[in-house]
Amino acid sequence: MKLHVILIAFLSMTTVLLGQEKNTTKKTIEGTLDAWHQAAANADFEAYFALMTDTAIFIGTDATEIWDVKAFKSYSKPHFDKGRAWSFTSINRNIHLDDTSQNTAWFDEHLDTQMGVCRGSGILKKVDDSWKIQHYVLSIAVPNGNVAELTQSKKEWDSLYIKKMRKKD
Repeated sequence: MKLHVILIAFLSMTTVLLGQEKNTTKKTIEGTLDAWHQAAANADFEAYFALMTDTAIFIGTDATEIWDVKAFKSYSKPHFDKGRAWSFTSINRNIHLDDTSQNTAWFDEHLDTQMGVCRGSGILKKVDDSWKIQHYVLSIAVPNGNVAELTQSKKEWDSLYIKKMRKKD
């Protein structure tokens, strides 16, 4: 009987400790993402890209914006050099951890930006005990009531882009 009580107590403490570790990891990831957004707002090029992996991908709001980190640096540098890149502030965020390795996390967030409400989502990877952004997707949140108008306004561009992309295949 005592063995059962000790075993239950041990399992309970382990569960609590693992839950606390997961919360601490999520707060660390939250801090990484907040620091990344703040580095852009401060036009701190070095700090911004130090929070991304060497093989990161950034997907922007335009269909043509699919950049590896080298191309994204080239695109971003002139913006940062002007003294202010962009300013995104998280409104809310969901973070999920890979239960198996604890070295991969994915997230989605709503952002307050100069473009209005946007959504960011991505993957972070643990690199040398630090969390870094491996993949980020930025999209403009469009209310359902505006989709028909938006779709109509970009219909011609979309048609040309689809033809161009199909020719690549």
